[in-house]
Amino acid sequence: MSLKQLTEILNKQKLIGSMVHNQNMHKHEVIESLLQKQHSAELQNYIATQSSAELGGHLDALPLQDALKLWLKIPKARENDLLWELSDRRRFELAGDKQPDFQNSKINVYELQEGRLRNIPVLGRKDLEGAKPVWIDLINPTKAERIFVGSHFGVELPDPVEATNLEVSARFQVEENDDIHLHSNFLHDQDGSSKSVPVAFILHKGMLFSIRNEELPVFRLQRRRALAQPGYVSDSIDLLLDLYGADVEVSADTLENIYVKLGAVGRHVLSEAITDQEAAGILADIAEEEDQNGRIRSNILDTQRALSFLMRGRLLTSEQISDSKQILRNIESLNSHTAFLFDKINFLMDATIGFININQNKRVNQLTVFSVVFMPINILAGIGGMSEFSMMTEGTPWPIAYGSFLLGSVLVGALTYVSLKHFEKLRLKKPTSKAI
Repeated sequence: MSLKQLTEILNKQKLIGSMVHNQNMHKHEVIESLLQKQHSAELQNYIATQSSAELGGHLDALPLQDALKLWLKIPKARENDLLWELSDRRRFELAGDKQPDFQNSKINVYELQEGRLRNIPVLGRKDLEGAKPVWIDLINPTKAERIFVGSHFGVELPDPVEATNLEVSARFQVEENDDIHLHSNFLHDQDGSSKSVPVAFILHKGMLFSIRNEELPVFRLQRRRALAQPGYVSDSIDLLLDLYGADVEVSADTLENIYVKLGAVGRHVLSEAITDQEAAGILADIAEEEDQNGRIRSNILDTQRALSFLMRGRLLTSEQISDSKQILRNIESLNSHTAFLFDKINFLMDATIGFININQNKRVNQLTVFSVVFMPINILAGIGGMSEFSMMTEGTPWPIAYGSFLLGSVLVGALTYVSLKHFEKLRLKKPTSKAI
């Protein structure tokens, strides 16, 4: 719904309200009350269909009286989102001194003091005034929050999901204003399940901006180190390199867990026998570890491309280049581990499928034995169903005749089964010929 349509709704409500107010009619107050409820419901339905950005633009464009009328219908749960969208003047006119705060999102701002990071508590817009951070870390920010933080520091902050969906060649670039943009995937392993979380990095005038939609163990590890160890970082690029290095460490820890899980699966697979149900569970575990191993390999290759980009761009000092080369060597080591794990996963999967085939062969063998045992019985049963059998047993009471026939069938089946077992034992005892 456009601003023009909203203006028509408000003007129509004014006109109808004025006409009813000037009319002298029976139960005038009741009619006015019903009309106000109808107008209120109409505005609330309109608000429910609009995004926060659209509502903020409409509130800024409307005359103050109309904006106040619309603002009073805004649900309390949406007020904070709208405060981010409003201009400073219109925000003061509608909400007074109330400032928007970071509710569902989290922003961590760090200053570098005496070689150690210091966290600046940030709950609202005013807390950023006067700050000279080296690292601004945003977790699950809204578009309005990204725009505000970016405009405060003079940089455009992207959506990490949209940025990481770009082609690989477009994920790492230097803008015209010398801002460096990097978009990478970081491993998030929690409660036995893992996934890749996109993170957008921007290096702008000595500040590192990191934007993501979820908390990550890599960032918690980096914060603890930088806050506790003086001299751990010296600038924003050090922070970025340490984040990539910590991601490689977390990936290595996850690979160790995969080794442990595959070891347990291997001991189970190489046991004497497994059932089909156990094999199905083993295949599910192997598939899960294969998926996790592939995700780790993809993430560390992404990190490798980011470090190579920084080194090619001559953006690092000699010490930072040395640190980057060490991280790249660690990545090469992890690549060999992931390749080995892929081979081990393929072996375990082939072994498990082999056990499934053995179980199927056993069942087929049993069916074959049953069919051979019952084959002469079926022949006798066919003979017994012929009219000649009745002629042959003429004069013999039918219970005796058919009872004898049934007993004979059982004896034939038993003899067939015993014969098969005897020949099977002879086959197994027969020595195999040695190759010359």
